Amino acid sequence: MTSSVTVGMEEEEDPSTKPLGRLSVFYYGVGHMLNDITASCWFTYLLLFLTQIGLSPRDAAIVMLSGQVADGFATIFIGELIDRFGHFKIWHAAGSLLVAISFSSVFGGCFPCSLLHSNSSTVETLSYCMFAAIFNVGWAATQVSHMAMVNCITLNSTSRVALTSSRNAFSMVANLGLYAIALVVFGVSKAVTKENTETQYRWIAYSSITVGCCFVVIFLMGTKEPRMKINLRETSRSRIPWSYWFRKILYYQVAMVYLLTRLVLNVSQAYLAFFVIDDLQMAQSAKALIPAIIYICSFVVSVMLQEIPWNGKRLKAYYCAGGIIWIFCGISILLLPRSINSYMYAISVFIGIANALMLVTAISMQSVLIGSELGGCAFVCGSLSFLDKMSCGLALYVLQSHQGTSPKVDVNIKEYFYFSVTRYGLGLVPAVCSLVGVVVTYFMELDSTILKPLCQPLLLE
Repeated sequence: MTSSVTVGMEEEEDPSTKPLGRLSVFYYGVGHMLNDITASCWFTYLLLFLTQIGLSPRDAAIVMLSGQVADGFATIFIGELIDRFGHFKIWHAAGSLLVAISFSSVFGGCFPCSLLHSNSSTVETLSYCMFAAIFNVGWAATQVSHMAMVNCITLNSTSRVALTSSRNAFSMVANLGLYAIALVVFGVSKAVTKENTETQYRWIAYSSITVGCCFVVIFLMGTKEPRMKINLRETSRSRIPWSYWFRKILYYQVAMVYLLTRLVLNVSQAYLAFFVIDDLQMAQSAKALIPAIIYICSFVVSVMLQEIPWNGKRLKAYYCAGGIIWIFCGISILLLPRSINSYMYAISVFIGIANALMLVTAISMQSVLIGSELGGCAFVCGSLSFLDKMSCGLALYVLQSHQGTSPKVDVNIKEYFYFSVTRYGLGLVPAVCSLVGVVVTYFMELDSTILKPLCQPLLLE
């Protein structure tokens, strides 16, 4: 009698741990494309756009920081609400709607300036700060709900990494889509005045929103709402208090690795266009071609990572491999003179590989940390995102505040290069963050074993 009951329980537990189908992975993966394509525009072009329309580098950095701070605090608040009330798809849809409405205003010119008939730089800065904050609140709602959903869709560690890899692969598609849109817009129209510049970026924003919203609809129609009930044997499922995570060493280790990984990706992305044009003095096409190479390589690697069976040791190994590659890339960027700037194309291949390895494994470490403790999955994702947003915002503010003050360093008699803010932002900062991330990961103890079975299927029928 006992044996038959045990067999029956094992059969009921199988759906929660068996691998997901490719269609389920696809539907989930496209759900973050609106966030990804707008974030790519945010980090790649915001500082460039704001300085082109007349804001000082410091004011442009303030706009960026205001958005990051709003995003950071929103992730904590929204994560707590999701843990309390659930409804991932509702939060995702509401956040996507707010992103779609507000993003065009970030690149759409200063509406309060027109309303008040003012050319004040203070009013202009405050206007962009306001829309940047609104956009980032919506972005946070979509991000936290989408990231936390991974842990409630399946308990299979390999499927969780597959979902993360799919999300990262479509993130690369979104980034490539943005650069394709930008290439067309920049090729069709020329920016000779402030109004022309605002029109260019407004069209980029509208096109990005349209493409991203199409994929949001596919995600909402194809993905089922996850259940958040788990059999804890002792009690029914309840929300896990924050203090539970703060007592775990692994929480701080995963938080540090995720924070450093986001610093690597976001800071390098923000200064890539500046570096290839200002420091290396490459052709204008390079500011679209080199990012495209990076994202194509990241896409290929992300797709390949979906086919690998995962465990804690393998996550650590692949993250360390990506970190070591980035260290060498950072050193190469620091020492790369203008005379051989074509080598940047080769470096971009390795940057793309390293980005995919680090991001996929860093996000997957969150799933290992959460395990089957689904009652706090949104808080974990939200709190780690809070650290990510605040650190990136502060780092970019500090770097941008010193833009244009770097000395010229003579390397040899005929050729010289700048040890500029852009060179530090693209080379030194990612290399140092990667080194620290590798060290933290090496001493991390990951356990991908799922001990607690679910009492019902994770997806609503």
